[in-house]
Amino acid sequence: MHVADIMTTRLATIAMDDRLETIKEIFDQAPFRHLLVVEEGELVGVLTDTDLFQALSPYLGSQTEQLRDVQTLHKRAHQVMTRHPITVSPRMSLQAAASLMLDKGVSCLPVLDNGELVGIVTWKDLLRASINQGCFQG
Repeated sequence: MHVADIMTTRLATIAMDDRLETIKEIFDQAPFRHLLVVEEGELVGVLTDTDLFQALSPYLGSQTEQLRDVQTLHKRAHQVMTRHPITVSPRMSLQAAASLMLDKGVSCLPVLDNGELVGIVTWKDLLRASINQGCFQG
């Protein structure tokens, strides 16, 4: 099997200047954990829900919330995203993609075909494919 067989092609993208407030709303309403940061049609970064939670004040929404806590929502995507993400081809084998994710310690791989963003594959996609292929029967 190849990355193209399991990748998600319906992509959620954001711009570098999008505020964390907007990104938080997306994550609060969506069942995914990765957003691809695109500028002028080109992939420039990845922002995960973990990146977001690390950037926001833990006091948001609490009784001790102060103005500086709320101001963390005004940061921009480019301030917290991972730049130059590791990408793969849709023709890469699932085994090679899984090995790359483990070696690099990433939870997703944007998929580029001739420089064009065509999908994303996550650790959940790889795990689901393993289950569907019967890798855990025994």
